[in-house]
Amino acid sequence: MLSALTTVPAHAGPGRSGAGNLEGRQRPAVLVLPGGGYARQADHEAEPVAEWLASLGIHAFVLRYRVAPERHPAPLEDAKEAMLHIRNGSSGLQVDPGRVGVLGFSAGGHLAATLSTAAATGSPHLDVPEAVPDLTVLCYPVVSCIDSVHQGSVDNLLGEAPPSDVLAELSAERNVTAATPPAFLWHTADDAAVPVSHSLGYAGALMAAGVAAELHVFPQGRHGLGLAADEPGPDQWTSLCADWLERAGWTSPASMPGGRS
Repeated sequence: MLSALTTVPAHAGPGRSGAGNLEGRQRPAVLVLPGGGYARQADHEAEPVAEWLASLGIHAFVLRYRVAPERHPAPLEDAKEAMLHIRNGSSGLQVDPGRVGVLGFSAGGHLAATLSTAAATGSPHLDVPEAVPDLTVLCYPVVSCIDSVHQGSVDNLLGEAPPSDVLAELSAERNVTAATPPAFLWHTADDAAVPVSHSLGYAGALMAAGVAAELHVFPQGRHGLGLAADEPGPDQWTSLCADWLERAGWTSPASMPGGRS
């Protein structure tokens, strides 16, 4: 599935002499997982998001993971393979192996959350600590397969009437530990497709485990906004996330558009 991995190298930030001049230093990287209910991938949640991350000085990778009629663990296998490919330097880019994150939308958010909570694929070479990201960004994610279920995603991922133990294993809010990476989440309160309770549940589980989490709930906005340009309220999420990444040490003001002094 690495043939379905698109690379968007980090751009040079303001004050640098060109996009190719990254001073030979390692950069953080983020794997982008677009949504689509495990039936497809939404293009507006893919390369445009990677370009935004690249503008922050972060190497970005978009994964077109397998979807229905393929079932679990196929998407998770693809995501873990991509994480290991990025972390071990196989991309050819200067990647900091200690700063490899994941960003997912909707069902891609579910994939990102299960990746972050070390859900198992059953493949020993994939179920390793290196496949777990160092931080997580979840955008109106599907999280639970048990509570306030997004039935389309569950049906496409697991088929009809999946066993209860599998539903629990893939409900990320039930599998958070102190080792789960910190997360930034955003959702809209009136999301009619994936209830905001999914983000509330995951953020609450992280906080209960002593893991840092930042959650933004905007009063209004349809599901599937992507970068949410020109959507009052949700259009703030990219700047809020950029600030969070800066505080985490993944970007600097000099590498961000409109960088602060």
